Amino acid sequence: MKVIIDGKECEANRGEYLLAVARRNGIEIPTLCHSDAIPGLGSCRLCIVEVIENGWSKVVTSCIFPITREVEVLTNSEKIKRMRKNIVMLLSAEAPNSEKIKELREEYGVPEPKRFHVDNTEKCMLCGLCAKACEELGSSAISTVDRGVNKKVSTPYDEPSAECIGCGACAFVCPTDAIDIKDSEGKRVIWGKSFEMLKCECCGKEFATKEQYEYAHKKSGEKEYSILCDKCKKKLKADQFKEIYGV
Repeated sequence: MKVIIDGKECEANRGEYLLAVARRNGIEIPTLCHSDAIPGLGSCRLCIVEVIENGWSKVVTSCIFPITREVEVLTNSEKIKRMRKNIVMLLSAEAPNSEKIKELREEYGVPEPKRFHVDNTEKCMLCGLCAKACEELGSSAISTVDRGVNKKVSTPYDEPSAECIGCGACAFVCPTDAIDIKDSEGKRVIWGKSFEMLKCECCGKEFATKEQYEYAHKKSGEKEYSILCDKCKKKLKADQFKEIYGV
């Protein structure tokens, strides 16, 4: 299936998201809340593009727009530039302290928000990617709570969650570095909860919380295991392979 993006003919698979097609063909579309590991969120709307079909155009969110037919796409038309600038303005009002959003504001020539009452310390843009990552892992320790100007991401009742395993996946996927995670002296603190960090039995590197490691092995079904980081685990597997097959 052929799609024309900014004048370039691109091959696409039926059902493939437009953003993925563009990137595979070297056409960059700006994103914030998109993650290859957790597709289909589409909350920040920064990746909007203009789709032209039968002489009519419409604006779609490229990260959640599946290709089902041949269309023409404009990623940087004047209309899209104006709309994207407004989106950056709203994101800036939501999370003015985010360095990433400050960079976008500078790129699109958006002044500091003055029309809105803003918390200048806020970094979270409420995209929900962190909560989705936690849900996908099977913990659901965090979620969006409250409504309106009080809406935020938090644990139930703002208390340390019994479901949180301290894996840090939420902080890893957060596009604006809004989640505070601190590793120090064998401890990790995140969402108001302290975790003991495990050390690799081979190299001595701290690599995971005790709860995270136990959870992973419970999910895998392994009954006996050594406490090894990914690097040492791969080396052990390679050494075992050499020993068995002599290569």
